[in-house]
Amino acid sequence: MTDLIVRFLRSSLPEELAVSISPLLAKLENADFQSLLGEPLVRKLVDIQDEELFKNATLEKEHGWRDFIPKRAELLLSSKPNAVQKYTLLLAGFAALGAFLQSNVTGPPLSFDSAKILFPSQVASDRKALSAIRSDLIQSLGVDGEAAYKLTPNIELLCFADAIIEQYLTANKSPEAVLGRLRIKFIHQRLLSTAAPTLQKSIYDDLETLATVILDGEPSQQNQERRVSFMIERASIHTHHGFDKLARVDLEQATKERSFQFALTGLLGKRTKYQQKDVSQLVVLARSAETTEPSPKNEGTQPKPLDLEDDTLLESISFAQKQKTSVDPQDNIPPELSSLDPEKQPILHPLDSIILLSLASSITNTQPAHGLTREETLPYATRVLDGGSSNWQIYTQALLLRSRIEGYKSRTVERGLLQLQALVDQVIADTTSPQGITADTAPAATTFLPRAKEEDTAPASQRLQYIYQLCSPTRWELEAELAARWVSLGGLRSALEIYERLEMWPEAALCWAATDRDDKARKIIRKQLFHSTDGDDSAIDDDTELWNGVPREHPPADAPRLYCILADIDKDPSLYEKAWEVSKGRYARAQRELAKHYYGEKDYAKASLAFSKSLKVKQLDHSTWFALGCALLALGQFKRAVESFSRAVQLDDSDAEAWSNLAAALLNLEPDDQLQVAPAIDSAKSADEEEGDEEFTPTSQSDPQRHKKDALKAFKQASKLKHNNHRIWENLLTVASSVSPPSYMDILTSQRRLIELRGPVDGEKCIDMPILSALVEHVFSTTESPSDLTKPGLPRLLVQLFDKQIAPLITSSAPLWNLVAKMALLRNKPSTALEAHEKAWRAVTTQPGWEHGTEDKWDGVVDATVDLVGAYESLGPRERTEGLGAGGGEFVMKDWRFKGRSAIRGIKGRGKESWEGTKGWGRLEEALEGLKI
Repeated sequence: MTDLIVRFLRSSLPEELAVSISPLLAKLENADFQSLLGEPLVRKLVDIQDEELFKNATLEKEHGWRDFIPKRAELLLSSKPNAVQKYTLLLAGFAALGAFLQSNVTGPPLSFDSAKILFPSQVASDRKALSAIRSDLIQSLGVDGEAAYKLTPNIELLCFADAIIEQYLTANKSPEAVLGRLRIKFIHQRLLSTAAPTLQKSIYDDLETLATVILDGEPSQQNQERRVSFMIERASIHTHHGFDKLARVDLEQATKERSFQFALTGLLGKRTKYQQKDVSQLVVLARSAETTEPSPKNEGTQPKPLDLEDDTLLESISFAQKQKTSVDPQDNIPPELSSLDPEKQPILHPLDSIILLSLASSITNTQPAHGLTREETLPYATRVLDGGSSNWQIYTQALLLRSRIEGYKSRTVERGLLQLQALVDQVIADTTSPQGITADTAPAATTFLPRAKEEDTAPASQRLQYIYQLCSPTRWELEAELAARWVSLGGLRSALEIYERLEMWPEAALCWAATDRDDKARKIIRKQLFHSTDGDDSAIDDDTELWNGVPREHPPADAPRLYCILADIDKDPSLYEKAWEVSKGRYARAQRELAKHYYGEKDYAKASLAFSKSLKVKQLDHSTWFALGCALLALGQFKRAVESFSRAVQLDDSDAEAWSNLAAALLNLEPDDQLQVAPAIDSAKSADEEEGDEEFTPTSQSDPQRHKKDALKAFKQASKLKHNNHRIWENLLTVASSVSPPSYMDILTSQRRLIELRGPVDGEKCIDMPILSALVEHVFSTTESPSDLTKPGLPRLLVQLFDKQIAPLITSSAPLWNLVAKMALLRNKPSTALEAHEKAWRAVTTQPGWEHGTEDKWDGVVDATVDLVGAYESLGPRERTEGLGAGGGEFVMKDWRFKGRSAIRGIKGRGKESWEGTKGWGRLEEALEGLKI
């Protein structure tokens, strides 16, 4: 397995030393771990001997094997061994790590008993002592209240590798040792039920150290594979920790450096057996830089894929012939890809296959807004299966990815489940040594598919070659995924059998709770945490026992999680406190759940305190920062709320609600409040496409409006992320109009979007009249001639807004018609302006009840009529500038006097009975008198 570590050693060691350890490197590449772990120096380290060197490092004097090995390794490395001995010990650590992965992830079965190699003979031969020491090792792997899987086989291999590499790093910070530590920490992280913040920090510190060594400098042909391998491995770590965006950045860079070409596109083809016409089908076209040969079918040793065997769907898409002309040139697909036959694509380099699988795994599909991303991921897996690498582990990973995707579709859910079951059987068979040679504590699972023959499987060296880039799941993770699939399909009994066999009691309890059997779930949890009711656990009836006794003196390693689940079931917040206590203040979930409880009871002070305690342990939890900000908003602690929401958007800049709440908190700050939120605010972009990708500059600290301007930027970012949320657009409209000077482009953009969102429901009510009037006044005052309205910019956009969206929306709003008239005058369209004035008058006079209502209503009708008469007087005699009579000297309305008199007389006739003799009546008389020749 030519790995990054081997490349580091071969490129950095002196030639003489490289020749000396070359046989050891060959053993590591060939996965001959037994030979490396059987080296005399390693035997000297693990055997109990009465040598002078180890007289103070005996198993009896140390607290356990976990301390025994590091102490002896420290003594051995401090005794000034030669360089070959140092590297022999280091390579033994790498071999132990590889053997651990072989026995838990990839297979084939180990050919040796790790206990007999790594433990003293008196421990390895004593089953009880062996079980106890393994339990202690697993217990020691608990971090931040998170427990490692209790039945992890061959855990001594991982602990041995950790001890050796950590001791080596104390004297030599070589890149290969740092990389080894990074991999051990990441595997340790994956053994836990959820990611531990302490390990996460250590992992990312090592990633940063390695990045400066591996990625510094320009890429070249010599360092290409090393750089790409590291970037893909880093992407897998990002994906595991939920940083999908960072993962895609690494994968894009790896694709670029590999000169790997691929494209997700649509080609005509048939998907069903009865389909008559070809329709567009999603397909990934891909070509590696190294090969142009078509992919061989079923070449090499690979796991067996299951056929679909559906009565409607074809086994694979049947693409139409002559696909070259069917690719849309707008897709920007390079000729090298557009010329490929989608059914006979060239075989991919293994790293390119991993890039496709990693991209598919990093695609998020947790919200409806994410669209058809699940449909988009399937072609990536299909491309690897149909013409990707023939590497055993890569092919296994592609089958796993396809089975996950197919589990959501009714036509393929059966094949997805059976394929997952087949993979579980394969991994169990390949990681279980014959005749119990590894003394695994987990009972063997039954399988219904026959085990592959030895000649039909791949050697360990091939399976482990890309294991760190693939991040393949362990055997128990696969089985737990199978159980979760059974739960989703209603196979509760099958799921429970798996969980109980794996002794995953939290998952078993959650399985019962999901089916409203809280009593069953409660019994499972309490059995792990408490003694029986009468105190005698040996004489109980499982059917009736409720486990209401005293807490166990030695709670299980996953006790914090169990207490939290029990608290969820019993709705008892005191159990969250107990979980926090048991974890010694390191289990972040306990305080987080307690805070949610207080928040639900509107006790925001206690909620904010609990959220803060949780964040002291897990500082990179975006959702907790967001929740803390909400609690602080409710408490009126706006400065702290701004800091919380700022941290939230720094961790996830795609959270529109966090941006919106950040803006709300900023608006409530005093002008003299000093904050450090510029990094979050300055990442916001404009919500308006007309503005392009304008970069924002930091708001000056001396600007009294700086908080309001920062809030405007935050609202703009929120509106970009949640384009269909009308409340965000309403807030953006309000804030954009409140700054001085107003942000007129944002006002226009917000009003336009609000009309699009709320116009069909609210009609003209979705238009903010005061703000729109101010916008029209601004354009009116800054426009010198009608020709300015045709130039790109705010005036032209405002004209388009009125013509296309506002005017068609108006039904009964006279002020809106008056604004339409004003815009028409600005464009030198007097005829349109006069029509708008008439519609404004009709909107007022058609309102029912003014004839016998209040005098205010009557005065409103009088004002509208007088305004209309004024419009007739000013616009009627003007020359027509639009329509058929434009430019011919024709008046806009030659009978404008008659029209004005008719309007006044009509209003007087309708209001005479109630309003004759009033002040308004006198105004109408004056207006009528003015219309006489």
